[in-house]
Amino acid sequence: MLERPILNERDETLHQAKSTDKTILVVEDFDETRFMIKLSLELNGYRVLEAVNGQQAVDVARREPLDLILMDLDLPVLDGFAATRLIREDSRLRDIPIVAITAHATAETRVRAYDTGCDEYLTKPLDFEKLANLLDRLLHGECVNRKER
Repeated sequence: MLERPILNERDETLHQAKSTDKTILVVEDFDETRFMIKLSLELNGYRVLEAVNGQQAVDVARREPLDLILMDLDLPVLDGFAATRLIREDSRLRDIPIVAITAHATAETRVRAYDTGCDEYLTKPLDFEKLANLLDRLLHGECVNRKER
């Protein structure tokens, strides 16, 4: 059984009191990692949808209104790079911020993620405090790393 994650230094009541109307798609094929991310987001008041491969991510993005996507890059069926490309090609979806999440902490992977259309890049294991700060910034209209569309 998984233990509850330590999300950050703030008091848990702050997490429970937070509320938002934002919906985030978590695209991650490892159940435990997806669970931890989902729990962190839900404790911060976000509505969370899930996908376990890149094709599911594209399908959910086309079907559901989303405010942000957390996209693992190493996925089955359709990898995160290809899924991001397909999302960026759809005029209805191209403005949704996409954050790459990956265990591959290389400069080459980072550049490829940005070139594919990701707005930000985080490495695993995730720092949940850093993730919370990044989400606050991205969900308030700041898109600093991705090339202009």
